[in-house]
Amino acid sequence: MTEMTASESQGTAGHEHSGIVSVETRPAKTLPGIFGVFLALVGLALVVGGGFGVTEVGGLAALIPVGVLLFILSLPGQYVVQPNQALVLIMFGRYRGTVTEAGWYLVNPFTRAESRKVSLRVHNFTTSVSKVNDAEGNPIEISAVVVWRVVDTARAIFDVDDFEDFVYVQSETAIRHLGTQYPYDDFNGDRVSLRADPDTVAATLHEEVQARLDRAGVEVIETRLNHLAYATEIAEAMLRRQQAAAVVAARRTIVEGAVGMVEDALELLAERSVVELDQDAKASLVANLLVVLTSEQQTTPVVNTGVTG
Repeated sequence: MTEMTASESQGTAGHEHSGIVSVETRPAKTLPGIFGVFLALVGLALVVGGGFGVTEVGGLAALIPVGVLLFILSLPGQYVVQPNQALVLIMFGRYRGTVTEAGWYLVNPFTRAESRKVSLRVHNFTTSVSKVNDAEGNPIEISAVVVWRVVDTARAIFDVDDFEDFVYVQSETAIRHLGTQYPYDDFNGDRVSLRADPDTVAATLHEEVQARLDRAGVEVIETRLNHLAYATEIAEAMLRRQQAAAVVAARRTIVEGAVGMVEDALELLAERSVVELDQDAKASLVANLLVVLTSEQQTTPVVNTGVTG
C-alpha cells in the first residue's frame, strides 16, 4: 500500500473539513401570476359545470375532481415578490432557482412548503461593545457599525444555517480580532493606531469582515468603529499618559519653533550688519531669546541703559 504524501494528506483533510456543497444561484422558471387566476377560474368552472351536469350526463361528474384539483393547485403557486426581495424556490429538498425581479408570479405549487423569501435590501447593525486587549496589552472597549446586504441567495440559504446570525457572530469576531492587531494610541507616531488612523482601521475591518461573510453570500458595504475607549479600570491612568504626551509634544514644537526663530534672528543681524556680535554676545542673545520664546508666562523686558547708580 502506498503512503500519502504530506501535501496530499493536507489536501484531503481540507476537503473533508469543508464538507459543504456550494450551490450556485440560478434563475427560477416562473409564469405570470395571471395564469394562476386563469387556472383557478377554469377549475371553478369545471366544478360548477360538472355539478350541473351530474343529473343529465353522468360523465360530466368526472370534471368535478379535475376542477377541484386545478383550483387547489393554482392558489399556493402564486407569489408576490417586492422590489429588492428574492424568492428562493425549494422542492423536495432540491434547489429550483431564485426569483429576484419584483412582480406577481406563478411557480410550481409543490415548492410552497420549503421556499423562502430573502431580503436583498441594505441592512445595518451595531455590534455589542467588546472588551479586548490591544496590541500593547491594554484593555479597551470597541464596537462598530456594519452595513451589509445579501448578493447570493443560494449561498445565504444553503451554505450557512442562519445567515443573519452568521453575519452578527462573524462581525463580532472580526472586530475583536481587529482590536488586538493595533494599539489604541501610538505615542511615538510610527505605527497605525485605532484612535489616530480611523480610515486605515475601517478598511482593514472591512476586508476581514468581508472575507468571513463571503461564505454566506453577503456583501459588506461599510464598516466603521463607533465606540472606542480604554476600559474603565485604566481609563484614568491612560488619560494622564495622553495628557503628558500632549504636553511633551507641545513643548517639542515650541522649542523647535524658538530655535528656528533664534537662527533667523542671528542670520538677519549678520546679513544686514546691524551689529557685530562676538560668541559671548551671541550666546547671551540666544539664551535670552529662548527664555522669552519658550516661557509659559509673559516676560517683562528689562532695558539696559548702561548707567550705574
